Amino acid sequence: MQELTTVELRPQASVGLADPVAFSAPAVASRPATTQSAMPLRHRLTTAIAQLLRAGGRLLSEEADHGRLLLFSPVFLGAGAAYWFLAATDFPLLPSLLCLSVLMLAVLVAGRSRPALRATLLALALVVCGMLCAHLESWRASTVILDSSVTTTVTGRVERREGDDRGRWRYVLAVTGTEAPQVKRPPRRITVIARGADAPFEIGDIITGRARLTPPAGPALPALNDFSFGAYFDGIGANGFFYGAPEKVDSQTGPQPARSTSEALLEWLYQLRSGIGDRIRSILPGDTGAFAAALVTDERRAISKETTEALRQSGLAHIVAISGLNMALSAGIFFVGFRMLLSLVPGVAQAYPTKKFAAAGALLAVTAYFLISGFGVSAERAFIMMAIMLIAVFFDRPSISLRNVVLSALIIIAISPSEVLGPSFQMSFAATLALVSGYQLWKDRRVRENALLKLPVLRPVVAVAGFFGGVFLTSLIGGFSTALFAVEHFHRLTAYGLPANLATMPIISFIVMPAGLLAMLLMPFGLDAPLWKVVGFGLDLVIAVAKTVSGWGGDIGLGRLPAWYFAVAVAGFLLLTLLRTRLRHVGTSIIAVSTLSLLLLPVPRPPDLVISEDGSLVAVVEAAAMASNRERPPDFIFDQWQRALVLPRHDPPKMLDGPAIPPEGEDRRVRLSRDQQNEARSAMRAAAAGADANRFSCVKKAWCTSRLGNGQVVTVIENAAYLGPACDAANIVVTSVRLRFNSCRSGATLFTGETLRRTGSIELRFTDAGLEVATAFDALSRPWMRHRAYDWRSNSFTESGLANVSDSGE
Repeated sequence: MQELTTVELRPQASVGLADPVAFSAPAVASRPATTQSAMPLRHRLTTAIAQLLRAGGRLLSEEADHGRLLLFSPVFLGAGAAYWFLAATDFPLLPSLLCLSVLMLAVLVAGRSRPALRATLLALALVVCGMLCAHLESWRASTVILDSSVTTTVTGRVERREGDDRGRWRYVLAVTGTEAPQVKRPPRRITVIARGADAPFEIGDIITGRARLTPPAGPALPALNDFSFGAYFDGIGANGFFYGAPEKVDSQTGPQPARSTSEALLEWLYQLRSGIGDRIRSILPGDTGAFAAALVTDERRAISKETTEALRQSGLAHIVAISGLNMALSAGIFFVGFRMLLSLVPGVAQAYPTKKFAAAGALLAVTAYFLISGFGVSAERAFIMMAIMLIAVFFDRPSISLRNVVLSALIIIAISPSEVLGPSFQMSFAATLALVSGYQLWKDRRVRENALLKLPVLRPVVAVAGFFGGVFLTSLIGGFSTALFAVEHFHRLTAYGLPANLATMPIISFIVMPAGLLAMLLMPFGLDAPLWKVVGFGLDLVIAVAKTVSGWGGDIGLGRLPAWYFAVAVAGFLLLTLLRTRLRHVGTSIIAVSTLSLLLLPVPRPPDLVISEDGSLVAVVEAAAMASNRERPPDFIFDQWQRALVLPRHDPPKMLDGPAIPPEGEDRRVRLSRDQQNEARSAMRAAAAGADANRFSCVKKAWCTSRLGNGQVVTVIENAAYLGPACDAANIVVTSVRLRFNSCRSGATLFTGETLRRTGSIELRFTDAGLEVATAFDALSRPWMRHRAYDWRSNSFTESGLANVSDSGE
């Protein structure tokens, strides 16, 4: 018989009988708690995840109610553009248009009843729109890029010009003809440097001269910046320099008119820009004048390398670029000054909206500033942002908001989607997003009033502290927000940017920009010289701060980031800056976890050998240095190698006394006799065996050889006559000569100017499985790469064409 348990209910002494909880709970009342604690771990995890998902859904709904999901529209648009540019091949246009049509139809069918599905479809539609924008820009550019280096007589019309710190002039020419030889596939526009001219040519002049032209450089190493990509969308098909001073075709005639009204207007703006820069540099000589001109016209080449490096190492290089700081200061100074002038007239101040008049004047000022700035992407972004902010004043809307940032980003991505991959776009928008998000958090904070701070005696102190506190927070937020992108693109960080900015921002805000704005207003009347002297005084202080801070060191090299880390960290940054609720801390967690993983995961193995895209520069990579085959390697390539691989020291080659065969000055295509081949082969083997490991030994204008730590021998030849001995004496042979074959009879690995033209720069790693080769290009199907597959002999594009022949040159 089952035993019954009796539960006695006793009233508590101090509680009335009418109270529903006046009785002691029965013993079984504690059973739910016991059941919860005894619940299996799997069930508890499932319950916790379900609660998190419900909380996340509520927060997402709150974000949607505040319109925050709209802020991600440029993210999806830019992601589509980036995906199109980074893809291995072009996407067909018609399927892309069909996909967009289907997605838009699906959005209409989904309606507002299913917001999650509708938001997903809209995001996919924006991605496809970004791909279409990229396709359109690529088609619109259609830049003809020179296929290979050539020395020719070039004739062209000067479209732009800019001087540098060494008295040279860099011209952008619209090519009208080439001869001796005539280039079969000439670029439409080139940049070329001229030396020795008594005076610069004017925009519109037709000039001619013997010049060396080269295609825009590809990546210095795989996964680094491809300069031909930017040149393609800038319309520049070749770079080069004149041998001697070029000549004007018809010295009796003036500049030739432009071919269209738009080109004429653009050239007039460039003439105005050049004239303003020349005027400033005539008043302020040296780096001071070049710095002042750069702040107005964005012509930075006249600043000396020493000052440019000091500004970069001190974290002040952003001052030189026309960006949000310059635009905001010029618009703010004009806005406040013009409004103060209007307020001095009581009748106007009382009867008219002086704030909107001041906004209109500031809009005209920043528009004029943008037109003479050279149309850089940072200036374009800053102008659109400032224009939206000032127009918002007309409609009594908030000027500083994330919606304004998003609108400017949408406009730039729609017009120039290729800028999405550039450091200027990424860093400028990252800083703006972080600053505006920080401003919103500061504005929404809970303010506790302090009566002491309102005392008249403390007001000046509070004002000064508020200014420097704002500068401190602005510099701190701006520095942290751009650090990720600085490491990704430049592989380094600046440790002392914060104190440098704290020291220079008052100078820029209260001396340089106000005086510069007044000088520009007075320039048409010739009364600007005294004000430029004031600007020069301020900029001298900035340069002094930059050189002082750069002397502290603090230039931290970090090398290349893994591709996964950059993508994940950017996603976390966007969540952190674009979201409003506690969901933004998901972005903080993503950044923290990805950074911790980066620090804990093993560092990728560096390459053992790196080869430039033309084969003229080769370096052996060691733990703390690179040993190259050049006594003075070209800065443009070698600096990128050192930053990417974090190897500051350079070990130059050991120069041998042996003469070059054939002697310098003779025909470089001459074949060596058998005795000369044997002599060269023996000299190479002796140099490789007798020299230090991982160090090149070179005979000038002939060959260089090095024995690596693993016993492999690499030989670099400048003359194809040495190909046979090099193939016999080495395991790896590199030459810049464009040979018609790509293999050695001896079995040695051969890299020639022709193969490197198609693969780009190369990294080599020796593994247990053999030689691992990483190339800059896997295929040449994209528009900015197609010039590498052009064969001038057949006047066609081909992916192959190298013969595997056994003859190695003997």
